[in-house]
Amino acid sequence: MWDSDLTTFLEELAAEYRGWGGERSWQTNDRDLTLSAVFRSGGHVGLTWSLRPWPQAVGGWGASVTTWLEAGEQMASLAADVRHFLTGEQP
Repeated sequence: MWDSDLTTFLEELAAEYRGWGGERSWQTNDRDLTLSAVFRSGGHVGLTWSLRPWPQAVGGWGASVTTWLEAGEQMASLAADVRHFLTGEQP
C-alpha cells in the first residue's frame, strides 16, 4: 500500500527550488521504504531511496540508491510522474 503523501512530499521539494538546509525525509507507515532529500549547491537535489522490507526478519536485507535531479523543473516533473503512477491518472 502506497502512502499518497509521497506525492505531496515531492511537490513540496519541487516548490522549494531555491533550496533548504538539512535533510528532509518521508517514509511509508511500515518504514519499508524511506526517501531522504538534501539540497546541494548548484541547485541539485539528492534523493536517497532506501528499501528495507521486513526489517524485523532474521537475515533481512536492504538496498538504497541516490538519484540527483535539478531543483525546480526536474523535481516538478518527478512529482507529476509519481502522482500519475500512484493514482493511475493519465498525463
